[in-house]
Amino acid sequence: MSHKPSSALVQYLEDKANEIRILSIECTNASKSGHPTSCMSAAEVLSVLFFNEMRYTNDEPRHPSSDRFILSKGHAAPGLYSAWCAAGLFDKDQLLTLRQIDSDLEGHPTPRLNFIDAATGSLGQGLSVSAGMAYVGKYIEKASYRTYCLIGDGESAEGSIWEALSFASHYKLDNLVAIFDINRLGQSEEAPLQHDMDTYRKRVEAFGFHAMVVDGHSVEEILKALEEAKSVKNKPSALICKTYKGHGSSDVADKLDFHGKALNAQSEKILKEINGRLHNAAEQPRPKIQDDAPQVSEEPIAFKSALEYEKGAMVASRVAYGDALVKLGQACDRVGVLDADTKNSTYALKFKKVFPDRFIECFIAEQNMVGVSLGCGARNRTIPFCSTFATFFTRAMDQIRMAAVSQSQLNMAGSHCGVSIGEDGPSQMALEDIAAFRAI
Repeated sequence: MSHKPSSALVQYLEDKANEIRILSIECTNASKSGHPTSCMSAAEVLSVLFFNEMRYTNDEPRHPSSDRFILSKGHAAPGLYSAWCAAGLFDKDQLLTLRQIDSDLEGHPTPRLNFIDAATGSLGQGLSVSAGMAYVGKYIEKASYRTYCLIGDGESAEGSIWEALSFASHYKLDNLVAIFDINRLGQSEEAPLQHDMDTYRKRVEAFGFHAMVVDGHSVEEILKALEEAKSVKNKPSALICKTYKGHGSSDVADKLDFHGKALNAQSEKILKEINGRLHNAAEQPRPKIQDDAPQVSEEPIAFKSALEYEKGAMVASRVAYGDALVKLGQACDRVGVLDADTKNSTYALKFKKVFPDRFIECFIAEQNMVGVSLGCGARNRTIPFCSTFATFFTRAMDQIRMAAVSQSQLNMAGSHCGVSIGEDGPSQMALEDIAAFRAI
């Protein structure tokens, strides 16, 4: 869209944004809980993505070639559900079952739903997952699908967001778009930077992104920025959207104390106000999927030949792990390995030497490594194995927990377990990880 968008498109997308607001309010009213104001700040972003930008099909929401969307600010799930409802994936009656005990529409998204790739809501994790999906798309599948991640300003205080930004720029993921919803307000007080958009821009640029500050309630500005992102090569893009929590209602916009609360008491007036802005614009066409992702086999994997060691040989388990990875890589081209700069100790280096194109170095950022691994394995596109010293997995325990919630096929291997690394001291000893993994 190198030219100015038509007024018909603008009005249609504005209508869809307000429809998302209305549905978000109505479904949270029905459940008497949820985060409608967090959805209202992101309504224009969701509208432009779902009704003009992203290529997908309701017949198969997780189509191998469709664009990917990760809602890192998972508490805005009612907005995401409302977007899919407005797109026709399911009807309003189902939307109104939000948060009910027998409903799949939980308070935060999980892959129980056929349009969700990864569970989110434990904040700060979505961009790592998105980076993993984008890495697979660019380097392994060499497909044209793009990945979009919506991030809250509050969660951008999480270090894992910056680990993911660093990873994405290092690997030049120009098929990834991070979208920051800078709505100024956190749960209990203002976010640290509030609306200091220039500082956000400088920080994101410093991490190697093409950063664009936009009015997050202007569909024209969002359209222009997403079009610009498509022309950027060898670096990921970020939209830093200035928004207002609760936008669309003069009663709740940019006001504290509405986080995580249904608007039942005020909703009649608010809904009337939003409905009064509808243009009743004509529907506009959406882009089609470019079906170029390769087909993958999900047949069981077996070694083509057994591991062979001399009888009685003392073989370190980490050496055997490296040998087994090579055997698995020979048996299946979907097997990939990730490591956190310990590959010469975990012996994941053996896999890298044989299959360099399927090895991803994540450096010393274990939280991001686990999130990227989850993204790599989404939609069963790859079978990821990630490794580091066992004790260092404990710092990524929440990512591991969310991988379990995501029903991921992620495989983790920790070396130097227990007190076997005694001379290095207790900081290197893996003791707590046994209990933590058992609990998960």
